[in-house]
Amino acid sequence: MQAFTFLRATDARQAIDAGARSPTAQQGASVRFVAGGTTLLDLMKLHVETPQQVVDINHLPLDRIERTPDGGLKIGALARNSDVANHAEVKRDYAVLSQALLAGASAQLRNMATTGGNLLQRTRCMYFRDEHMPCNKRQPGSGCPAIGGANRTLAILGTSDHCIATNPSDQNVALAALEARIAIHGAHGERIVPIADFFLLPGDTPDRETVMQPGDLITHVLLPPPQAGTRSHYLKLRDRASYEFALASAAVVLGVDGGRIQHARVALGGVGTRPWRAPEAERALLGQPATPASFAAAATAALRDARPQSGNGFKVELARRCLVHALTTVATA
Repeated sequence: MQAFTFLRATDARQAIDAGARSPTAQQGASVRFVAGGTTLLDLMKLHVETPQQVVDINHLPLDRIERTPDGGLKIGALARNSDVANHAEVKRDYAVLSQALLAGASAQLRNMATTGGNLLQRTRCMYFRDEHMPCNKRQPGSGCPAIGGANRTLAILGTSDHCIATNPSDQNVALAALEARIAIHGAHGERIVPIADFFLLPGDTPDRETVMQPGDLITHVLLPPPQAGTRSHYLKLRDRASYEFALASAAVVLGVDGGRIQHARVALGGVGTRPWRAPEAERALLGQPATPASFAAAATAALRDARPQSGNGFKVELARRCLVHALTTVATA
């Protein structure tokens, strides 16, 4: 691990000012915030992240989970994944988020990982994590050996000729289906970013993964009030039952009245370069009867633009079945 200086921030402004001195908040940042450290420290040991300064933000008062005046929920950026997953109001009103968090990592990791850190979780692509291999995400212009290489676990949606790395988070898939908004406090004040706009497609700049700028500090996540009459569910398919990243996952929020679908929000995980909201599936579901045929049509629509690689063509059918199963589960609950 490369040597670095360490700063324990006592307030948000101190952290923001320190982060603003980095030329970028993306890959290659010279200043990094650390909370749970469950991703950052691994990547520093692998020399994938080599910050000159690490700013500890654990002492900032950002760990509360509380109702908002409009009946939604505010989740502090430092709220631990295990606390969010087991929070009574999350389990009751946002079950898909609780289920997604409990499907991720191990109990030990969930006890350390934070909401904000999970939003910024980096890809598990083996080429990205190996400093001896080319990788456009780690070193722009160096190439993407995953294309035509070992790509069984990588993305089939939102890819580019420069990167096919998958967003690994379960939490973020659920947040996409819940239409979460992310509060960011930066050098120029606070802004609220819909999660649909927070993650960037790789395009020809895969080293830029989010809209974060130098000094930006995620302070909390906002969930809208739960919609009456809806249920939600998260289904994750993986190679083994525990502590494994998704090959495919589906987060669904569904409202059915009189046998017809009145509300649908769908997101996929394990298959996209970002948490993959599927508006095509939502349009296919709206107003339709809650039947296997409707669910199959929606899943086909969601995967229509999939671009499988040499080793992950199976993910198209896997994700399709995953979504059908998740919709069936929530519709018959």
